[in-house]
Amino acid sequence: MDKFKVVIVEDVKLELKGTESLLLSEVPEAEIVGTAQNEAEYLKIMRTVTPDLVLLDLGLQGNTTIGVELCRNTKASNPNIKILIFTGEILNEKLWIDVLDAGADGIILKTGEMLTRDNIIAVMNGRKYVFNEPAMNIIVDHFRKSVSNDTSSRESSINYDIDEYDERLLRHLALGYTKEQITTLRGMPFGVKSLEKRQADLVQKLFPNNQARGINAVKLVTRAFQLHILNPETIQPDEI
Repeated sequence: MDKFKVVIVEDVKLELKGTESLLLSEVPEAEIVGTAQNEAEYLKIMRTVTPDLVLLDLGLQGNTTIGVELCRNTKASNPNIKILIFTGEILNEKLWIDVLDAGADGIILKTGEMLTRDNIIAVMNGRKYVFNEPAMNIIVDHFRKSVSNDTSSRESSINYDIDEYDERLLRHLALGYTKEQITTLRGMPFGVKSLEKRQADLVQKLFPNNQARGINAVKLVTRAFQLHILNPETIQPDEI
C-alpha cells in the first residue's frame, strides 16, 4: 500500500501513545502528521495539513458531541478524508448512529481488541462500516432481534388476518392519533365511521372466545403489542 497521512485525535495520553506505537510498528505506510488532545489542537492541525485518515476519539474532555461535530465538519469540508472513530461509549448506540450519519467510515469500540492494521487498511481501501469485534457482536445481536421481531410481526398479521390498513390503524392509535387524524394520512381511503368498524372488527379478531366486551383502543393496542403485530422499537407515524 502507498504511504498515507494520519492525524490522531485522542485526549488520553496513554491511549494516544498506544495508537502511535501501533501505527509505527504495524502500519509503516502510515505517516503521523499530527496529534491532538482537544478540538482546538485538531482544528489548528487541519489548517496546515490535509490527512488521508483521521483516527478520532469521540469523547474529548468527556463531551461526546464534540467528536460527532468534528467528524461532520471534516467530511463536509473534505469528503475524501477517511475517518475511523474510537469510542468508549459501548452502550450509547444512538451516538454510533449520529457519527455514522456524520460520515464516519467505521467505529472501533474501546473494549477488548482495539485498533488493528486490518481495520486501518480496510478503511484506506475504501471499505465503509469498519467495526471491530466488540462492535460487530452488538450489531449482530441487534440484527438477530430485529429479524426475529419482524418475523413474529408477519406471522401474527397472517394468523390474525391483519391487512395494511388494520396495521396502520393500530399503529397510529398506539401513537395517540385520533380517528379523525388517521383519516388525513396519505393513502388512507377511509372515513371515521369505516375506521370505527375496522376497530370493532379488530377487537373481535384479537379477543376471540367472547373476550371482546369492554375493549377500548388502549386495550386493543396493548394486545397488538403482546401479539407482536406492532413492534414498539420500530413504530413510526406515516406521512400526512
